[in-house]
Amino acid sequence: MERVPEGVDPTKPNTARVYNYLLGGKDNYAVDQAVAHRMLLAAPDSRTMAWFSRKFLAQAVTTAAVAGVRQFIDLGAGIPTTPSVHEVAKEVDPAARVVSVDYDPVVFAHANAMLAGVPGVTPMLADVRRPEELLERLEHEELIDFTQPVAILCVGVLHFVMDHEHPAEIVAHFREAMAPGSYLAFTHGCDNTHRDFVDMANSDTAGSPAQFILRPRDEVASYFKGFEMLEPGLVTVQQWLGDDLPATRLVILGGVCRKP
Repeated sequence: MERVPEGVDPTKPNTARVYNYLLGGKDNYAVDQAVAHRMLLAAPDSRTMAWFSRKFLAQAVTTAAVAGVRQFIDLGAGIPTTPSVHEVAKEVDPAARVVSVDYDPVVFAHANAMLAGVPGVTPMLADVRRPEELLERLEHEELIDFTQPVAILCVGVLHFVMDHEHPAEIVAHFREAMAPGSYLAFTHGCDNTHRDFVDMANSDTAGSPAQFILRPRDEVASYFKGFEMLEPGLVTVQQWLGDDLPATRLVILGGVCRKP
């Protein structure tokens, strides 16, 4: 019989585990696989989009690291997958520090096991929807020096924050804590995603930790007032990667911005 970590409900789909399955990982349950299969049925290119998002994350880390940033906060980090944030950052500077944040105890358990002994990498069990608590811990535990530039990675996170959980305010909390010269990279599902995918996903994930909300581009852009958006701006992940990549039914916007 498969053992399930304390606090985990294997009957409800989980975002990190669905994503892990799409990327070819093994750290997931049957319910996560079922959701992934239905995603692929509605949008066969969902697995491709998962890889595009991963490539976007890696390029965003490189952008910040080349600009001189040496500390990274990976929000909603998910189950460690190569190339990971710390692997990319340490290619630029082996002394780079990474805090890998997720609120899922399964993710935290895997991160602790897989990242044990990696210098400068700290897994943290925390919820991005409680930014004040998270920021206080990062500072109190001396994991991040907020007087120096930091890169905050919010990839595949904000569309899981419901309207009543105030995503714009969450971003504002992080912006206020960041020193000038800091970077924030993010992705967000867009409301012009194919209707079949939206209907299927809403049906399968309602009331679960994997429930999400797709938003218009202008609304997403409004969350990042006070930042300077790097070129090419807030565009689809494919456009941001700039490799003449094909469009997908699941439309994900991406952006990298800098605090002046």
